[in-house]
Amino acid sequence: QVQLVESGGGLVQAGGSLRLSCAASGRTDASYAMGWFRQAPGKEREFVAAITWNGGSTHHADSVKGRFTISRDNAKNTVYLQMNSLTPEDTAVYYCAATEGVTAHAMAYTPPHVNDYWGQGTQVTVSS
Repeated sequence: QVQLVESGGGLVQAGGSLRLSCAASGRTDASYAMGWFRQAPGKEREFVAAITWNGGSTHHADSVKGRFTISRDNAKNTVYLQMNSLTPEDTAVYYCAATEGVTAHAMAYTPPHVNDYWGQGTQVTVSS
């Protein structure tokens, strides 16, 4: 089992930045790809970014490419999402996910529900 806890969400003005963190605990010795997803009110959960277990490969959704950057620090069992140039359309609950033995590309193109573990989410609200 892996437990994921997100933090770093909040209220920010358009054009601002936030950095989300996802701390993993439990069975963290396996090779988990980690990803960020988001869900806005009335919409389905969508992929944002993913990173392989060793940080060697990343994948970002087109909607955030060039603005968001995923990274990980395995020594701290933590994954980050640096979000810059935020817009009101980025407002959502952001979730961290972990899946063993997949690539970052695979996390982007498989349905969110197939991921092994999820955090509780952190709210990001961008005001105009």
